[in-house]
Amino acid sequence: MQKYNILWADDEIDLLKPHVLFLESKGYDVTGVNSGFDALDEVGKSIFDIVFLDENMPGMSGLETLQKIKIKHPSLPVIMITKSEEEHIMEEAIGSKIADYLIKPLNPNQILLSVKKILDNKRLVTEKTNMGYQQDFRNISMAFGDNLDFKEWAEIYKKLIYWEMQIDETENKSMAEVLESQKTDANHNFASFIADNYEDWLNNPSVERPVLSHQLMDYFVFPELKDDSPLFFFIIDNLRYDQWKTIEPMVNDNFSIVSEDTYYSILPTTTQYARNSIFSGLLPLEMSKRHPDLWVGEDEPEGKNNNEDKFLAEHLKRKRIDAKFSYHKIKNIHEGKSLIKELPNLMNNQLNVLVYNFVDLLSHSRTESHMIKELAPDESAYRSLTQSWFSHSPLLEALERIAAAGGRVILSTDHGTIRVKRPFKIIGDRNTNTNLRYKTGKNLNYEQKNVFSVKHPEKIYLPKVNVTSTFAFAIEDNFFAYPNKFNYYVNYYDDTFQHGGVSLEEMIIPIIKLKPKNT
Repeated sequence: MQKYNILWADDEIDLLKPHVLFLESKGYDVTGVNSGFDALDEVGKSIFDIVFLDENMPGMSGLETLQKIKIKHPSLPVIMITKSEEEHIMEEAIGSKIADYLIKPLNPNQILLSVKKILDNKRLVTEKTNMGYQQDFRNISMAFGDNLDFKEWAEIYKKLIYWEMQIDETENKSMAEVLESQKTDANHNFASFIADNYEDWLNNPSVERPVLSHQLMDYFVFPELKDDSPLFFFIIDNLRYDQWKTIEPMVNDNFSIVSEDTYYSILPTTTQYARNSIFSGLLPLEMSKRHPDLWVGEDEPEGKNNNEDKFLAEHLKRKRIDAKFSYHKIKNIHEGKSLIKELPNLMNNQLNVLVYNFVDLLSHSRTESHMIKELAPDESAYRSLTQSWFSHSPLLEALERIAAAGGRVILSTDHGTIRVKRPFKIIGDRNTNTNLRYKTGKNLNYEQKNVFSVKHPEKIYLPKVNVTSTFAFAIEDNFFAYPNKFNYYVNYYDDTFQHGGVSLEEMIIPIIKLKPKNT
């Protein structure tokens, strides 16, 4: 056990001898001083892990001593001890970033608990987390053998993300490798589940099925337009469930979570298909037939998502929803700041749709930029980058202002991403698309293993470039690579975040309904 050094400053330190002896019996070294001046002197010449400060000391009060200690040692934990329960003293101490606040008379276990909470927190959290995951590991693994439905798969995914983020907070992340292996097993079984059920979801109205991309607005957004207050529908491109859980605490500062649900992205899990499907309320094949002037196919060079506002307008018209709405796509910080200025006007609309592209840009930048790859070498760092972006983004400021004005929010995304690690050889002609997680073409050649193949795309409502076009979707953490450029693909794309295929991360999507806390 690590030996910790405690400094205890109290003008009646001699009367606290029993407490000092109790801490020493628990393995702590305690240095006692009689004043704030002596405490500053000791802190200046010795290293301490924690400081106890009596608030009411003659000469220099505990609060004054606290401020001077924090100037020189801002990260040193300080526990304030006082006889007073006056609120202003507590507020001043808390505002000065104390680690804990104890009120006399003290009892030994109260002191020990406070010390352990600060000094042994990581060790205790690590032990508890590892034990909890080990107990749940068997339950999760056994569930893979059951005939899970789409709701149960969503719960399995949430549970895996919960443990991933808990283990991320532990000291040595000793269970991270075990969890990663279990996520791989989960994705292997999930791919089989999708292969067995996806076509039925789209064609058989009698089977139980999840809400899919083209049904998202009908189920979650349009019913909310009955309320008088303005509704803001945010699509943060590429926002996975774990990234949502990372930014959730900041959202909670201004909003209460009315509901946190999931829906399933359609295939391919890309912006071209999934997001167009959200706004149009149609599947890709339906879009290409009903709106050939708006749908942009795989073989066409122009941007694939330039008509989202028009698809949305057609969707509202088809549903006979006469709502004043706006559509904004935010691609950079300048556009984000411009939107904030426009918010007072948007409050007059029933529906405001806002697409934020930053997380999508982050995943692509990580592929193309060595520096971003260094900053986000794994899932944990990738979440951290998302959190850092969100905390300084115009999006957070926009949410704060919407909450202050009484606006409601629905927050979601079009698809997620998965960190790919295993190249998978595929051969296609020169017209085959470039996405690493799905391929479509007329002469695709690959081993059937580790691929969800669709020989008849029309059965899952996908348009074909050619009469004989087929689709192949990568599963688990595989990515497609051409044999003649195999080493290039492996070196450039291995360990990057990609989307388009079949995985828990790409397909199970969070959708959160929020209401402002001031209403």
